Amino acid sequence: MPTFDTIDDLPTDSRVLVRLDLNSPIEDGVPQDNRRFERHAETVSELADAGHRVVCMAHQGRPGRDDFTSLSGHAAILAEHVGRDVAFVEDTFGEAALSAVDALGAGEVLLLENTRMCDDELPEASPEEKADTEFVRTLAPHFDAYVNDAYSAAHRKHASLVGFPLALPAYAGRVMETEYEANTAIATREFDGPVTMVVGGTKATDVIGVMDALDDRVDRFLLGGVAGELFLRAAGHPVGRDVGEMDLFDEQWAANRELIESVLDERGDAIHLATDLAYEGADGERAEVAVGDIDEKTAGYLDVGSETVETYEPLIHESDAVFVKGALGVFEDERFADGTVGVLEAIAETDCFSVVGGGDTSRAIGMYGLDEDDFSHVSIAGGAYIRALTGEPLPAVEVLEAAAGQQ
Repeated sequence: MPTFDTIDDLPTDSRVLVRLDLNSPIEDGVPQDNRRFERHAETVSELADAGHRVVCMAHQGRPGRDDFTSLSGHAAILAEHVGRDVAFVEDTFGEAALSAVDALGAGEVLLLENTRMCDDELPEASPEEKADTEFVRTLAPHFDAYVNDAYSAAHRKHASLVGFPLALPAYAGRVMETEYEANTAIATREFDGPVTMVVGGTKATDVIGVMDALDDRVDRFLLGGVAGELFLRAAGHPVGRDVGEMDLFDEQWAANRELIESVLDERGDAIHLATDLAYEGADGERAEVAVGDIDEKTAGYLDVGSETVETYEPLIHESDAVFVKGALGVFEDERFADGTVGVLEAIAETDCFSVVGGGDTSRAIGMYGLDEDDFSHVSIAGGAYIRALTGEPLPAVEVLEAAAGQQ
């Protein structure tokens, strides 16, 4: 269980600075609604309903990138989910922001401008250095408390995440609380039956590190995606390499070959690899080929095959816990969603503790009509989820834990 204070411990009638993670896809300059707004709205609503004065801050993109924009559009989306007005001020800690903060009434909600538009926000530095920035020193005195709900950004040492807990009484919001508990369960909970991890996605380096770190906590790994092909390559199959314009495999193979071969050698009995793969046939339809029949990789493989799904399903059904990191195929294309959706359906049917991690994979739940309630937890975190699984510290969580009991 977490050792930080939560909003249950917050004194009544507080002026609260709440850090959210509303970072979203931007299309034609417009932020797109997603699960993060819905999740964070629970914390914001609870605080506003309790009569607190709620001031939210968040980031969007990074300087120099196309998605680095104002949060003005985010305020409207958040308001829809919160069910009350969310005012917006085009300022973060200047006079306009401070005036809007001070004028806020009980139960009212305000969103400040993109934190990454502040020079003090982005450079990674110690919490003590961040607490001493003009950003924190100017804004903090206008509040009674700080609430961090941005678990998905907790691996960053930015001012809005690690500076304010040193300047204000600090608490965890509901997203921070539930994400932390679910994502650390693999290290902190005892399970009676097998623990299974589904490993996929395109960032093989991340998940291979997870596999290495969790070798004593996970009974079997079910592989797909780029990591799955790289392990097949290590097992002697002519896959897991770039063809044509592809740039996914060779670099990651070079960076991880020794670790992959080591994990395969030491835990080979626990690692389940695809027995068939799917690709786009000459007619544009899904086609499948047995791994044993592949003499040379001439096309990109976009999903695990149906035989693989049939092999993975019973392993999931007999598990006491299943953790998912990464999709088994390119599920955004319906032709190549069978692996990812098949595994998610098997998890949904199983009475087990289940965590589906990473924003991309969790999107498949909504896209293919699955019920989020059939999973113990659907995480909105990416980098922080990886860190939690590998046991690496999360700086924003550490400062909350250090602040616990000091209010």
